[in-house]
Amino acid sequence: MAEVGLEHLVKTFPGDVQAVRDLSLTVADGEFLVLVGPSGCGKSTALRCIAGLEEVTGGVIRIGGRRVNDVEPGDRDVAMVFQNYALYPHMTVKQNIAFPLKMRRVPAAEIHRRVGEAADILGLTPLLGRKPRALSGGQQQRVALGRALVRKPAVFLFDEPLSNLDANLRTGMRTEIARIHREVGGTMIYVTHDQAEAMILGDRIAVLEDGVLRQLAEPLTVFEHPADRFVAGFLGTPSINFLEGCIEGKTVLIGRDRLPLDHAPAGGEGPVLLGVRPQHLQAVAETAAPSLSGAVEILEHLGAEAYIHTRTASGRVVAVADVAFHPQHGDSVRLVPDLHRLLLFDPGTGRALA
Repeated sequence: MAEVGLEHLVKTFPGDVQAVRDLSLTVADGEFLVLVGPSGCGKSTALRCIAGLEEVTGGVIRIGGRRVNDVEPGDRDVAMVFQNYALYPHMTVKQNIAFPLKMRRVPAAEIHRRVGEAADILGLTPLLGRKPRALSGGQQQRVALGRALVRKPAVFLFDEPLSNLDANLRTGMRTEIARIHREVGGTMIYVTHDQAEAMILGDRIAVLEDGVLRQLAEPLTVFEHPADRFVAGFLGTPSINFLEGCIEGKTVLIGRDRLPLDHAPAGGEGPVLLGVRPQHLQAVAETAAPSLSGAVEILEHLGAEAYIHTRTASGRVVAVADVAFHPQHGDSVRLVPDLHRLLLFDPGTGRALA
């Protein structure tokens, strides 16, 4: 295991395309860090720079305290698991897992022991004699994980390893990867655009946009206290509602509705962007509590929960509803927020207001 440090990392591609801009962060020894963000945000490029598959334009990469900018990929003591599995079709599962050890001329007895350990951890022991074409997508991904495990590297790197799997398999493999980290330990850096994977797997998550680090914190901290509008909008399903309003004293005015605030933000009175997640907004027929007015557009029943899409004075708003609540299209409803979960942002910069 080893600590990984990025110091002002920059990666620019031909045509002056800056994929990573001044990225600095430290991944603690044994930590599971997730790099998350939309396509093109620079997360995979940053991972490839750590692996040595991309030459950095500027900055420093350290693994275990050692500067590795000029160290060959094979000498960095990292193992990478790719999106496309990259298995050898003519080799058996056992041969695929053992391949990196054979390339390093590890003794046969040690290879046998390590392959057996990895196969046992991943539930691959009954499949060791099969070839990749006889495996499911999830089984192939486990073989790719096994090939990384047997190397016992200082750092594990995962580049969107589950994106080719269907929803059920992704859920199962997320659990598998979390279990492996718990049992095996090791420093792990995981790239994904899937916010659910980031929230479930990461000890901390780093949210990137256009090559810039927007926020680095524990998953619940990022979800509950996003640093800016982008982070708030990226995390959460359904997406957070943003409403234009105005702060007056310890209240915020949204259209004709007024909501009390726990305290006046540091920015004082004036225009504000209110953020409230659908899970923190309850649609009801009527109420005496502070609320927003809306008109029903779409009702989504998802079994154990229901979401109501409404039209308000500040735009479209999504709220949760009791599954027994069945308003019709066009009906007026009240949207009751959890007043302790309201988020306020500067409408100009998008930064969160304290």
